[in-house]
Amino acid sequence: MNLYTRKKRWKIVLALVALFIIGSSVYYTNSLVNQFANQERQQVRLWADAVERRASLMRYTEQFFSELRLQEKGRVELLAKAYRRLLDGSTSEDLNFYLEIISQNTSIPVIVADAEGNILLSKNLENEFQTYDRIEGRLADAFAVYEPIPIRIPPNRIDYLYYKESLIFSELKRVLDDLVSSFLIDVASNSSSVPVIVTDSTQRNILQHGNLEVPQGADSSFWSEQIAIMRAENSPIQITFLDHGKTYIFYRSSPLLLKMQYFPLLQILIIALFLLIAYLLFSYARKAEQNQVWAGMAKETAHQIGTPLSSLMAWIELLRMQHDDFEGTAEMEKDIHRLETITERFSKIGSDAVLQPTDLIKTIEETINYLKVRTSKKISYQFKTPSQAIVLPLNETLFQWVIENLCKNAIDAMDGQGSIVIEVFDEPSKVIIDVSDTGKGIPKSAFRSIFQPGYTSKKRGWGLGLSLARRIITGYHRGKIFVKASAINEGTTFRIVLQK
Repeated sequence: MNLYTRKKRWKIVLALVALFIIGSSVYYTNSLVNQFANQERQQVRLWADAVERRASLMRYTEQFFSELRLQEKGRVELLAKAYRRLLDGSTSEDLNFYLEIISQNTSIPVIVADAEGNILLSKNLENEFQTYDRIEGRLADAFAVYEPIPIRIPPNRIDYLYYKESLIFSELKRVLDDLVSSFLIDVASNSSSVPVIVTDSTQRNILQHGNLEVPQGADSSFWSEQIAIMRAENSPIQITFLDHGKTYIFYRSSPLLLKMQYFPLLQILIIALFLLIAYLLFSYARKAEQNQVWAGMAKETAHQIGTPLSSLMAWIELLRMQHDDFEGTAEMEKDIHRLETITERFSKIGSDAVLQPTDLIKTIEETINYLKVRTSKKISYQFKTPSQAIVLPLNETLFQWVIENLCKNAIDAMDGQGSIVIEVFDEPSKVIIDVSDTGKGIPKSAFRSIFQPGYTSKKRGWGLGLSLARRIITGYHRGKIFVKASAINEGTTFRIVLQK
């Protein structure tokens, strides 16, 4: 099992553990939120039941007041009849009974006035009306509830008896109005923080509202929207008042409950954001550390190769001096030159690579020619290029290393027998290089992982070739390298994209 496979499995295990921990936390939190929500809903139901009971009490009070009103009206009509009998001079019956009714009236306001409205007699008037001598202004409005009773006085005189509800009944009515108003205010501004809207019978005109965030300049559309939301959650409570008519109480769950319902989702988002930030930070730190390790290892390798390489060059000079006609000297010089190139490549890893205008076609062609004489005759090379030269800013030494790595991987994938095709496409803003082989192919699931350090399908090797190739193309040349296409047992095509 290679390093990358173990690393991938550990990632999967850690991801599953993290998901289990997050899932358990969210499940527990969601359970607590549901318990809180159930308690909150229970409080809202209790509040609604309390409102229903208070509304029932209000209805009973209204019914009692209605009966009291009927009785009070009967008393007023009886008093009006007594005045009529007393003031009507045409009657011959005993008037003591009617006098007793009138004398016992201590609460019903009455006024006797002539046809011109001049007050002749008054009783039980409020203080504000004591100074009036005519039926006019506010006094006329106060006594306009009932039609005045005409009283005929011989021979041709007609006076009028004005009356209204008793002082006690008026006071009871004010108390009842205050009670209704207090009930609506208490419902709107309840201690359970339940948002409430109280409307009239049209369900559009707002009488009271409470525990709502109302924006400045709220119009009818805002209230219609709020009423629709409340109606969708709970059926409105209907109350009937004698003077107010039908009243509807709309309500919904408290804002705290709504916030708690979205808390688990918010928790997941916060945890995910934290994990993402942590992953990015650790990934950046890991890559920086890897870059330092790569650079240090490459420079140390170049240093270690340089010492014996200098010695070999001296020995070749000595061999040429002693055996000038030795055929192996030239080949040994080529290999030493090759080692110098490798040493130069390693020494540039981790340093700022210098890019110079370079003939791309010539650079690739030199690499192919070097590989041809060092690979099996069963490997064929095809190099397809545009007719014109292509000059790009390149680090020739490092770029040749990339082409060599791709070709060597292709040779290994073909088991030393097959075809390698390198094709160059010249486009207006970029250059594309495709390196294709007829090897074993790469599974689609490994298209990205093959560029990871340590990934290899060979029994020997460190799995660093493609990782270094990607670093050279993306890090130094600001280009792209990826698997364009691959099919098992048919071959693979790598694509390099370089910007002009």
